Amino acid sequence: MNKNASKIREFETWDELPNGKRQMKITRQKIGQKLIDYLYHRITLAELVDWAESAMMEADFEEKDFELLRDIVSRMGLGDVKAFGMTWEDCEDFLSRLGYRLSIKVSETKAAA
Repeated sequence: MNKNASKIREFETWDELPNGKRQMKITRQKIGQKLIDYLYHRITLAELVDWAESAMMEADFEEKDFELLRDIVSRMGLGDVKAFGMTWEDCEDFLSRLGYRLSIKVSETKAAA
C-alpha cells in the first residue's frame, strides 16, 4: 500500500470484526464526502483514487446499496487512468446516484492591479 493510502486510511472509520480485525465500512455518506472533499480540493485526485483502490480491496460495502456503492467506488479507482479519467459530470452523476444534488456558485472577483 502506498504512503497516500495509509495517510487517508488513518482517518477512516473501521468496524471491529469478531476475530479482532478491523474493516472499513463504505456507505453512501462516506463516498459522498470523499467526492465533496475532492471537488473542494481538500484531497487530490491521487488521494481519492488511493482511497477507492483501498476500499475495493479491503472494505465492506453497506449491504443495502452494495451494487451502487461498489460500482461508484470501482469507477473512482480508475480516475487517474488517462483512458477513463474522472470528469465534473462523472462526479455530478456519482453524487446524484448517492442522493446528493450539486450546485455551483460563481462570483466575479476584482482583478489585481
